[in-house]
Amino acid sequence: MKDDPNPPPSPAAPAATTPPLDLSELRSLDDTIEHFIGNFGLKQLIQSVLLSFAWFFDAQQTFISVFADAKPEWICNDHFSSTTCNSTANICRLPKESWLWNSPVHASIVSDWSLECAGPVITALPSSSFFLGCLVGGFVLATLSDSYFGRKNTLVLSTLIMSVSGLLTAASTNVWMYVGLRFVSGFGRSSVGICALVHASELVGEKWRQKVGVFGFLFYSFGFLSLPLIAFLIRGSSWRFMYIWTCSPCVLYSLQEILVLVTILYGR
Repeated sequence: MKDDPNPPPSPAAPAATTPPLDLSELRSLDDTIEHFIGNFGLKQLIQSVLLSFAWFFDAQQTFISVFADAKPEWICNDHFSSTTCNSTANICRLPKESWLWNSPVHASIVSDWSLECAGPVITALPSSSFFLGCLVGGFVLATLSDSYFGRKNTLVLSTLIMSVSGLLTAASTNVWMYVGLRFVSGFGRSSVGICALVHASELVGEKWRQKVGVFGFLFYSFGFLSLPLIAFLIRGSSWRFMYIWTCSPCVLYSLQEILVLVTILYGR
């Protein structure tokens, strides 16, 4: 039988079917993170505590002006005969010899630099300068942490700026130098809390993030409560020791963080 030159088309082979996607096998981003770093262990606990401890120094530099910039009490000088000196008098209208500070002169910047009659604008300028630095640093350092530096490097840079400028503040010779260094301290302090909080939360699983976030606020409270204790221990001493006692440990903390970063960088 002669072959047909135009044979009928053969039936098409059945197309390969793709098995249905089992959505239950897909991992979320949080599940993927927990798969590689683990949920929460001793390593995550140590890292979170060390990172959150930066809040301790943050609180100290935020509220240190309550003690260093306080206006001391004054009393009338019993060795100077004056009928106008009393507890309700304005010391700016009294002879300088008719009254005395009730505490050592170097206990506050107000008595140390004779700012009692400078007005509220000058006496409040250091605190205003500090928070102005926080505002400026919030824009600058927040941009660096999300782009070039990353949160870990920005945290180290911020604590280093805050602590070094705090130590230099103890060497201030006048109120204007003091105001400038408080601005630099506020500039560095601006990103300490947010970088420590976010970076510590990134190291643990979703279940523990809220609990780890509490660490920072706990250390912040401890830092605030440490200031009255330090002020009590150095009572009668210069206000400069407040900055030395609070900033020296912060410098060591910053150097320790730098050492960790260098170890990670060159230990790979």
